[in-house]
Amino acid sequence: MELTGKRALVTGGAVRIGRAIAETLIAEDVEVIVHFRTSEKKADVFWPNIIQSDLSDPAQCETLIARAVESFGPIDILINNAAVFHQQPLADATHEAMMAELQPNLFAPLALIRGFAKQGISGKIINLLDQRVASHDIRCVPYMLSKKGLEELTKLAALDLAPGITVNAVAPGAVLPPPQDVDNPVWEAAGTIPLEKRPATKDIADAVVYLLKADSVTGQTLFIDGGQNLLGN
Repeated sequence: MELTGKRALVTGGAVRIGRAIAETLIAEDVEVIVHFRTSEKKADVFWPNIIQSDLSDPAQCETLIARAVESFGPIDILINNAAVFHQQPLADATHEAMMAELQPNLFAPLALIRGFAKQGISGKIINLLDQRVASHDIRCVPYMLSKKGLEELTKLAALDLAPGITVNAVAPGAVLPPPQDVDNPVWEAAGTIPLEKRPATKDIADAVVYLLKADSVTGQTLFIDGGQNLLGN
């Protein structure tokens, strides 16, 4: 895909990896619409190309694409970046805990992919995963299930939406520690990285750009993790 003049929706695009993706796409002459949930002040730098939605609410997920199209025009690129992360072992994987991860991390991307496809135009979809999908991290069972589900959805959607829409994924490693707040009181250690350095947010954004330009690639996951996925832990 030639990116110049295309229009992209980046969920969670106001902060962290999402912001790096948004800024990199803008540098590629893409018109970027930044979705945010609560980070309005940080999203304001992209004004007026911003849109608010709570992806933990199924009803709002079902209407986000239609709202974006109504406000800005057809969407050529969908970047499913927004996600939540909590460390919860099996014993804590209650129905409530599961839904708190599955809704924003899996069901929301599913709804957005359906909405994107309903436009009836060719395009590109990139889902943001996690290098953990190559392992079995028992410290965060609901999160793991949500991201492994999104990995499978990437493959299913790639087959279902071909040839007009390609669907790929990027699986970052320990790029940034999670926010230090009530939900994540302790920053997570990076763990062993074979290349001995954390990937940068720009590395993730560059991988997204590569997949958007690669017209013969679909259903693939590109790990940007310094080789952590090879360790299987």
